[in-house]
Amino acid sequence: MTANTELAARRESAIPRGVATMLPVFTERAENAEIWDVEGKRYIDFAGGIAVLNTGHMHPKVKAAVAGQLDKFSHTCFQVTPYESYVVLAEKLNALVPGNSPKKTLFLTTGAEAVENAVKIARAYTKRSAVVAFSGAFHGRTMMGMALTGKVMPYKAGFGPMPAEVFHAPFPNAYHGVSVEDSLKYLDTLFKSDVDPARVAAMILEPVQGEGGFNVAPAEWLQALRKICDEHGILLIVDEIQTGFARTGKMFAIEHSGVEPDMMTMAKSLAGGFPLSAVTGKAEIMDGANPGGLGGTYAGSPLACAAGLAVLDVIEEEGLVARANEIGTLMTDRLKAMAQKNSLSCIGDIRGLGAMVAMELVTDRDTRAPAADLTKALVQAVAKKGLILLACGTRANVIRFLVPLTASDALVKEGMDIIESTLEELAAAA
Repeated sequence: MTANTELAARRESAIPRGVATMLPVFTERAENAEIWDVEGKRYIDFAGGIAVLNTGHMHPKVKAAVAGQLDKFSHTCFQVTPYESYVVLAEKLNALVPGNSPKKTLFLTTGAEAVENAVKIARAYTKRSAVVAFSGAFHGRTMMGMALTGKVMPYKAGFGPMPAEVFHAPFPNAYHGVSVEDSLKYLDTLFKSDVDPARVAAMILEPVQGEGGFNVAPAEWLQALRKICDEHGILLIVDEIQTGFARTGKMFAIEHSGVEPDMMTMAKSLAGGFPLSAVTGKAEIMDGANPGGLGGTYAGSPLACAAGLAVLDVIEEEGLVARANEIGTLMTDRLKAMAQKNSLSCIGDIRGLGAMVAMELVTDRDTRAPAADLTKALVQAVAKKGLILLACGTRANVIRFLVPLTASDALVKEGMDIIESTLEELAAAA
């Protein structure tokens, strides 16, 4: 048996330190919402590969679809000789993405690629160059992805200069005193002092910020941005990379607001653990790029497209949109009960949509000062008890819950028990 410590030492020698690892635990196998490491220890997975596994690890239907495709061929490059699964999956996404406008879909490999290509398409269609993003955003680690991202450490530090003509406005965050009015007022000032809206190709936003701390975009703010974009001929790009595919209790989080985006970026849970991303948008806009301007060698892999088709079937057949709301209620009710305890006054805020739930940890509820050290300690401590948990937030003090939507109530409750008992221990020792 290979030990985690041995593999960790080999990892340190072989892999650059910039590829950070949260836990020194090496996975041997996984099923649904559980992982077993190389030493045989079992973990409840509340991370889901960072929102990739809404349908769970190794879902039988996804596994069978990929195995069936592998018996046929693994790769041709869609730009050389295409294949039907790419077309069928595109048709399904075109029908699923909100709004009545005719849609078209481009497949890629990663979320960052989807974001990069959405910006390319927006610039090609509008013949404009500037892009507006928002504070606390995360849109990837590529150069344009970093420029759009609204968090410096660790994503932007040391990697400049960033691509030009990217502007940021505040994302509304009531818990930290940024209202919808504040955000819109700043955007108006931005258009008056820094960039002519007639030069802006697109705005890009997450309807629930992922890395930024699971901050939920108010519906009235999204609706206001839609009006502003329409007024100035700006395209609205909605980044559903972390929020999509039933996570928030809708197929896509933007559906909570009734807003139709011009383009939507998707990845993560689209293909149940296989590398696949997509840009779906209004057909006229998606046709803005010249032939040959879009694509990639591995873009829309036949294995990933087969997995994506199976994922859509699983979401529908197993009722995972409704299941997300059930899991979200289970978690939120438990967190609210925990927050009522005098011993857990470190829980400052609980928020989210569906099963995209977060708790923000603070040193003082009145000042709302971040408890970043406690957050980090909680992640490490629960791992020793067999739970994989993720932190996030621009102040590194938010715990986010991304348990697979196929997890049982019993497993979710077991994980929540570990969190409560561990947080009690850490708070008492502080």
